[in-house]
Amino acid sequence: MDIASKLPWKVGVVSAVVAYGVLHYFAVQPNQLSATPQNMGAFVGHEMARVLTSFLQYLIPAALLLGAGISALHDFRGRQLHWQVGQSPSRNTLESMFWREFEILVGETFRQRGFTVRHRGRDGPDGGVDLELNVGQDKYLVQCKQWKSRSVGVVVVRELFGVMTAEGAAGGFVVASGDFTDEAKRFVEGRSIELLGTDALLALVKPAGQGTAKLGPASAQPQCPQCAAPMKLRTARSGSQRGDQFWGCTRYPGCKGTRPA
Repeated sequence: MDIASKLPWKVGVVSAVVAYGVLHYFAVQPNQLSATPQNMGAFVGHEMARVLTSFLQYLIPAALLLGAGISALHDFRGRQLHWQVGQSPSRNTLESMFWREFEILVGETFRQRGFTVRHRGRDGPDGGVDLELNVGQDKYLVQCKQWKSRSVGVVVVRELFGVMTAEGAAGGFVVASGDFTDEAKRFVEGRSIELLGTDALLALVKPAGQGTAKLGPASAQPQCPQCAAPMKLRTARSGSQRGDQFWGCTRYPGCKGTRPA
């Protein structure tokens, strides 16, 4: 149920149908073994498996459907929050939310920008990466910080960069209801991390046609020096420059053009 609640609700519904079909198939399979002393172990094992799947064919789909329902509620709440903030775009509006609502709003904002969004947050306001975004084959990680009394410091940004490097993410975002320290801003220079404070987030929430903002990692793509195709930020995974960012051709491996980030 927890897994399904963090996936698009349609995926949860399809998973429930598939799970029921597979488990029902095994639940109705007759035991072809005879209860002889030689086959007793296999006979009992088959019966136990059949009894277990007869229960699981209902329990697992029900859990997946409940998770899909939670996901659908998140989607509805996200659209609602997005509309509310669009009607009253102010820092007070952001800070009046619970931290979970803030995370849902951020997820909906990215979803409306063309990303596929998966919630990864733990049960707490500071549980590591909160959102995983996918566009094409690229993955971006998002950390949400609804801090009302202080700016987001460099430690948070460093931690996100470390996870990005470990997972091979193309980029990342730190989204806050406030601002960032100068040290945090210096750290992201030359790296594929974008800091979105109050003004930047509110600009993204604006409905289309009202001066909407663009997201950094998805924009300002240079052209490949070899084939002129668009490039995307990558992370070196080996060698002396392991962990460093660079621009790589989107036609790789057909084209191996690179540019420094």
